[in-house]
Amino acid sequence: MNQEINVAVVGCGYWGPNLIRNFNAQPDCRVKWACDHDPSKLARVTSLHPEVCCTDSFERVLDDPDVDAIAIATPVSTHFPLGSRSLSAGKHTLIEKPLARSSDECRQLIALAEARDLTLMVGHTFIYNAAVRKMKEIIASGEIGRVLYIGCQRLNLGLFQQDINVAWDLAPHDISILLYLLEDAPDAVSCQGKAHVRKGIEDVTNMSLSFSGGPFATIQSSWLDPNKVRRMTVVGESKMIVYEDTEPLEKLKIFDKRVEVPRTYDTFAEFFYSYHYGGVYSPFIEQDEPLRVQSRRFLDRIRDGRHSDSEGRHGLDVVRVLEAASHSLANHTTSVPLS
Repeated sequence: MNQEINVAVVGCGYWGPNLIRNFNAQPDCRVKWACDHDPSKLARVTSLHPEVCCTDSFERVLDDPDVDAIAIATPVSTHFPLGSRSLSAGKHTLIEKPLARSSDECRQLIALAEARDLTLMVGHTFIYNAAVRKMKEIIASGEIGRVLYIGCQRLNLGLFQQDINVAWDLAPHDISILLYLLEDAPDAVSCQGKAHVRKGIEDVTNMSLSFSGGPFATIQSSWLDPNKVRRMTVVGESKMIVYEDTEPLEKLKIFDKRVEVPRTYDTFAEFFYSYHYGGVYSPFIEQDEPLRVQSRRFLDRIRDGRHSDSEGRHGLDVVRVLEAASHSLANHTTSVPLS
């Protein structure tokens, strides 16, 4: 039997209760503390999980020697100060996406975790999604051929954030998936967007990412769309994949479609493209809640050092892309290289 790991969850708004539920569902794990400044949020936690101790004092959580790990689900502006205090207190730390407000803050958190031999993970739950992992498996098998481009759409009405724009709120999901699928970071990023509701906070953005290996990716993010859209299209030389996260069952569809260019022709009049239209199939995907998988990976990393796909350095790579996108927005869509 593994030694029980005691976890504290800091931030009990939208995401915190989900963390509490999933950590409590893990064997040999117990959520001891829930921490938030809002009494009504703590009251909700108590109604759902009466066994969890509630407090509005982060210091009380840090001072508890029984707490092995802290999961932070608070506004982005607090990720670095809370994360650095958690690591400094000797606690393994999980921070919701994005890891911090800047790559410099990310590097400081990573250095702090490494110096104290602690686990630092980021809540990029989509790379623990069974459909995303299946998509990576299909790409790695060579079935769709060389990846040409990937188009991402993450649209909905709200929820408007106060301290970050829509790119920092929604695009981290798609960026983390792209980095996971392609196993590479982009060379350059450009971004355009506009603030319609709150001055200075873009609620619609379009981001473009160029990769040295050849693929090109676009990410469309919006808080001003009437429909909830969670779609990713991967276009390969031989086949195409469409990932629809809002679909209850057939989340992945593989299309046997492609454009074929004639290899030889004698005259320009003989040159023409041909379009291949084959069948469509949806592979079987064994579903498991991504947050539950992520929670399990966090605990495994603490217990035996097992590698996870969303460690601190992955979070740093995502924030570097977001920083470049912010620079591009400020400079009117100028392409920003990632050194």
